[in-house]
Amino acid sequence: MKEPLWRPSDERIKKANMSHFIEFVNKKYGKQFHTYDELYQWSINSIPDFWECISEFGGIGVSRKYDIVVDDMNKMPGARWFIGMRLNFAESLLRYKDDHVALIFKGEAQEAIRMSYSELYDNVARLAKSLRDIGVAKGDRVAGFVPNMIETVIAMLATTSIGAVWSSCSPDFGIKGVLDRFGQIEPKVLFTADGYYYQGKKFDSLERISGIIKELYSIKKVVVIPYTEKKPNIACIPNSIPYEDFICKQRELEIEFEQVSFDHPLYIMYSSGTTGLPKCMVHSVGGTLIQHLKELKLHTDLKREDTIFYFTTCGWMMWNWLVSSLALGATVVLYDGSPFYPDPGALWKLAQIEKITIFGTSARYTAAIEKEGVKPGRDYDLGELKTILSTGSPLQVESFYYVYREIKKDVQLSSISGGTDIIGCFVLGNPIGPVYPGEIQCRGLGMKVEAFDVNGKPVINQRGELTCTAPFPSMPIYFWNDPDNKKYLKAYFEKYPSVWAHGDCIEITDTGGAIIYGRSDATLNPGGVRIGTAEIYRQVEIFSEIVDSIVVGQRWENDERVILFVKLAEGVELTEELKNKIKRVIRENASPRHVPAKIIAVRGIPYTVNMKKVELAIRNVIHREPVLNEDALANPESLELYKELPELQT
Repeated sequence: MKEPLWRPSDERIKKANMSHFIEFVNKKYGKQFHTYDELYQWSINSIPDFWECISEFGGIGVSRKYDIVVDDMNKMPGARWFIGMRLNFAESLLRYKDDHVALIFKGEAQEAIRMSYSELYDNVARLAKSLRDIGVAKGDRVAGFVPNMIETVIAMLATTSIGAVWSSCSPDFGIKGVLDRFGQIEPKVLFTADGYYYQGKKFDSLERISGIIKELYSIKKVVVIPYTEKKPNIACIPNSIPYEDFICKQRELEIEFEQVSFDHPLYIMYSSGTTGLPKCMVHSVGGTLIQHLKELKLHTDLKREDTIFYFTTCGWMMWNWLVSSLALGATVVLYDGSPFYPDPGALWKLAQIEKITIFGTSARYTAAIEKEGVKPGRDYDLGELKTILSTGSPLQVESFYYVYREIKKDVQLSSISGGTDIIGCFVLGNPIGPVYPGEIQCRGLGMKVEAFDVNGKPVINQRGELTCTAPFPSMPIYFWNDPDNKKYLKAYFEKYPSVWAHGDCIEITDTGGAIIYGRSDATLNPGGVRIGTAEIYRQVEIFSEIVDSIVVGQRWENDERVILFVKLAEGVELTEELKNKIKRVIRENASPRHVPAKIIAVRGIPYTVNMKKVELAIRNVIHREPVLNEDALANPESLELYKELPELQT
């Protein structure tokens, strides 16, 4: 019998939004549900009824009610949701216009800045007018190359209030990485800061923006937010204007919220670029909103009085998820910089000062602070903390024990997992249920998640492929520039027709929980940030010293590290100088996250008979796991070159 590390008190269960939702469903449908498991089974057996309840209980603001919840539950992909509904995303997030604190921004080197809901509304109204005045209209794209700061949230809300589409990436991306993304979607306006801070150092963004603009011909205006300098020199950037000069000076404006359909595009997110340019995943207004409201209100138990924080950049979907907390009137804490600056306790000091109740981070961070000997429960007052969220990569069993031993005994440890692909979660927390070591608490309501074995059959207490066997509203509505859905179908539906295959290994446990084991495909996942191998290959290909290469992820110290194997040209040696040169080019043109931990010379690269690199086979070899597709290899003998490499032991 498994013993839980934590159980919610009777009082906590009674007050939980999840409990109130069970009462809501019982009353509406004449049910007598008492447990999460009963509610979950109903939610996947009666999917249209469930999402209808979420739209009512979550309080989605609409200008026109829907005619039908979903047109065809047998279409996956392609099911259309809440047909006839008219709404606006920003309007739902700006329903509060009072003095309650909406946003707190803390940069590494700055004092915290606060903005109330009424101030946020006013700023969004002013910026929306400025965007409309330069011709931004419904369906246009607006991009952000921005730190995680208040102006970024304002820019996103102003954009979406018009019915335009927002897309952002982290400012540590290189020129090529940005162009690979924004170059595909052709934004009309680009928001950027002059720079950002990390680990006490100041980094300039304007030089890169200058390079980006030279090749991003769609941009009509670059709006520069001062961050590292009070008056940055932007003379080198064509069509640029300081943020304070761009935003309308008029106060007390009313926002003209453009009413759009449920499936109108809201965000463009990016795949990791495993097989070429990153795919541009388009997420809908209604699908994003209803999924986030479900996850925040029910699974996270977020309430108006809460202060929620997630350590994230604007290039990760957790930023989009975090900002949706505004729809529930909570206080959202934004942080930009290193989580270890000026010391490993920096974020816990922030939690103490801002009285954070819901603290979100990554599994890698938790493992790192344990290694550093950080004891947040001893060194900081975390009396207000009620929930710790963890995502990005699987949270190890040891980290579960560390949280309850060194952070707080009475806290819900909510490991969550999903992805940019669905802008939400497949498996996540249950505020009215127990926490077992190493397990995610539950499958998400309305998400028919299964572990498929090699025969495509659902299994319990066995590792399998993470699948979702019924449609849900936050599936991408389409991929950009993919008119016949070829890229979309190949990404998720190639393995099992009409079943979403996510590319993760999962085990559904007999407690109703789940264990994620990492990727089942070639995507890299260091520190919980998904990275595509194609972005690394594109940088390596410019080196005449290298004739071929292959990139894999190696499990290492409860995380994953990137390993680059290179086949060198005749007479070339892999010197430290060459290694550093390769790393520098990858860092500058992709991002610091793409830089390999190890670069190792090999004499051969394995290929299939169709001349595809077999990254998964190499990954299996270095982990001493069987290679199942050797018959498909043109040169299977090359696998021997990767066995028991001493370089991979340190």
